[in-house]
Amino acid sequence: MPIETLKAFLAERQWLHPNEKIDRLSKAGEGNMNVVLKVHTDQRSFVIKQSREYVQKYQDIPAPIERIAVESAFYKAVAQEDLEKHLPKILGFDNDAYLLYMEDLGDCKNMTFVYHQRNVEQHQLNTLVEVLYKIHSSKAPKNFPYNMEMRQLNHQHIFVLPFMEDNGFSLDTVQIGLQDLAAPYKTNTELKSVISELGKKYLSQGDTLLHGDYYPGSWMSKNEEIYVLDPEFGFLGFPEFDLGVMAAHLIMATNDATFVDSLSNTYPGKHDKTLVAQIAGVEIMRRIIGLAQLPMERSIEEKVSLLAMAQKLMLSK
Repeated sequence: MPIETLKAFLAERQWLHPNEKIDRLSKAGEGNMNVVLKVHTDQRSFVIKQSREYVQKYQDIPAPIERIAVESAFYKAVAQEDLEKHLPKILGFDNDAYLLYMEDLGDCKNMTFVYHQRNVEQHQLNTLVEVLYKIHSSKAPKNFPYNMEMRQLNHQHIFVLPFMEDNGFSLDTVQIGLQDLAAPYKTNTELKSVISELGKKYLSQGDTLLHGDYYPGSWMSKNEEIYVLDPEFGFLGFPEFDLGVMAAHLIMATNDATFVDSLSNTYPGKHDKTLVAQIAGVEIMRRIIGLAQLPMERSIEEKVSLLAMAQKLMLSK
């Protein structure tokens, strides 16, 4: 977008200070879903985020443009003092332009480094659990968006496509040997029955406000601070979904299945540990044999171990 066009757009909405000049634009982070720009002016910097009718990183995949309104509604629902320090400040929202105007958190990095580091600091873990509990404890309005189109998109990528025998995606393009490794899981009827039931539960309406994508790509760290971003998959559902996704990514990073137990013991809210384990299992599996691959280098042998772990979690009673 030309700077002059952007300047006129921002000025029209009174989102620029008097006499403020835009110096330059830069890319803000490595987001997959949306256009996210950092705007540098002669007085400050801020971020603008706009949704389009497709996934920004994979533009042949359609995605509901209204997702940015869900993100705005989420930030309003969790606006409480305890959470403010872990979320970016929302400075403005234009529903017609599908655009969110927000605080620039500065030189943050997303926490996908945990996959390479293979461990997570305990204090970071404690903060992430605390933030998640506070999100889940927030009183979302009764008219909070169903976000069903985003959930249907996510449902396909979590519960359906990874487990189709022929989904048109060759896993050997990711890593030689992965296609054969995935085959037994795609034909395991007991496993697929559990996954199907979990998928139905995911699409049903619950009463807990969820982040909906609570994994290292949505967590940011800066010095000792932790921030949580990108709640566009948020909806009213069941807390075990967020907890299970979180557990899955900690297990993949560390190869330590006890994270289901430790998260269950640390999280103060009511939850079903078996359901957390099952969601963790399906999330591990879909990230290894599905289309939404992670920036995580693991040998085939390590993936054998993770998939076996995931199956055990999914079939746990």
